Amino acid sequence: MARIKNIELPSEKHTCIGLTAIYGIGRPLAKQICKAAGVEETKKIKDLTDEEISSLRKEVDNHTVEGDLRRDVQMNIKNKMEINSYEGVRHKKGLPVRGQRTSRNAKTRKGKGKVVANKKKAGE
Repeated sequence: MARIKNIELPSEKHTCIGLTAIYGIGRPLAKQICKAAGVEETKKIKDLTDEEISSLRKEVDNHTVEGDLRRDVQMNIKNKMEINSYEGVRHKKGLPVRGQRTSRNAKTRKGKGKVVANKKKAGE
């Protein structure tokens, strides 16, 4: 099994697909890394040689991925919250940040509905 950045890559998948298991690497970047490392994209990860794995490792090291990227993203969010930007306020309130509607959807961000006690209907 290939290990890059402390992530076990799925051995049954093609190289360019398996690299996407690493946080911060998507399909386009995975293809770019394969090309730069000189590894065939369609080769399964279990069939890679040690030299190919080490060349992939060197290429991945040139990019910000996994822990460093997660830390950067969290620091950016914290910074927005501190300066009270619109996005930061939305993060604090637990609402969608990127302009989505909240009247109907947004259940993922807002959570389960909160019960309001003793709310009477307008006709009573």
